Amino acid sequence: MVANANTGPLVELPITVKTYDVDFAGIVHNMVYIRWLEDMRFQFLADFLPMEEMLDGGISPILTKTTIEYKWPVRMGDQPLGRMWISEVGRTRWTVRGQILLGDVVAADATQVGYFASLETLRPIRIPEPLRQQWEAARPVSAD
Repeated sequence: MVANANTGPLVELPITVKTYDVDFAGIVHNMVYIRWLEDMRFQFLADFLPMEEMLDGGISPILTKTTIEYKWPVRMGDQPLGRMWISEVGRTRWTVRGQILLGDVVAADATQVGYFASLETLRPIRIPEPLRQQWEAARPVSAD
């Protein structure tokens, strides 16, 4: 994970376009971007709050909303880079932003919202402390 002054904690993940990701015109299917976002979010969490630890602690991340804007087609042979960062942390909810980049071109821009739930009660819990600490440590300091 990388800390970025403009985005907070940041994960970058090289993406390989596979033959089964594309349609007859060689363009990546829209649903594949959702899988790439899942891969990035999983890597993001693995860097400081691994799934095994969450499950052992009786909690699980829950995704409640994904919005994505497809800006430029990704094609077979392209070498996209996925980038994801925390954009907001509340008491029980967190928001991540994700982008699929082709060089300097943003091919897709996404936002995902979710929370963490107790596996026992299935109810939302406070944001886990390691996530909150990463968010607070990487946030830009205000010049007030």
